[in-house]
Amino acid sequence: HCDIVCRGFLGKDLALGNALVDMYVQQGHGHEALKCFKLMQSEGISPDEVTFTCILKACGNIGAIEKGKYFHHEVICKGFLEKDVVLGTALVDMYAKCGELETALQIFDAMTFKSTASWTALITGYVQHERFDEALDYFDKMQHDGFSPNNAIFLSILKASGSIGDLNTGESIHAKIVKGGLLMKSDFIGNALVDMYAKCGVPSKAHDVFYHIQV
Repeated sequence: HCDIVCRGFLGKDLALGNALVDMYVQQGHGHEALKCFKLMQSEGISPDEVTFTCILKACGNIGAIEKGKYFHHEVICKGFLEKDVVLGTALVDMYAKCGELETALQIFDAMTFKSTASWTALITGYVQHERFDEALDYFDKMQHDGFSPNNAIFLSILKASGSIGDLNTGESIHAKIVKGGLLMKSDFIGNALVDMYAKCGVPSKAHDVFYHIQV
């Protein structure tokens, strides 16, 4: 399918190639994205920062760590990494998803500019691999550095709090969620709160949250 789409429409158009790769990534077809990237190169299309950002996402999603390391080397050789926070975030995300958290942290620490997205990639990686205490530490550092958490970080920290029984952090997150008016906007947030309170041994609060998100 990828061969037909890419060969039929790519030509020498970098923007179109990037759009196709990104389409496959967004639809969860990481292997197809890698095939499309290979076809782009065979058509003589030189990848740019956007291409590598998309293809690193694909590698992270399918756990293709060796390919991800190869693309990391290519990014460095082309000098793309120095000022591109989005590309840096994609590298952090790829290594974190593949379980190489120390490498993800090294790249994160070396980034001149950071964003909420780069913090999200790091923190969710630690939670995904059940290193909850470290995830909570980085959550504190993120806030200390002046970054506001997004929904993805709230979900990750609620999972971490519930997993280690950290009720204080869980309640603090709950307060931030209520203050931001997020509880009624996201079923995922509500369900994560219910799960956190249940795991922390406070069924009454789990019931209260469940009742409110059902109203």
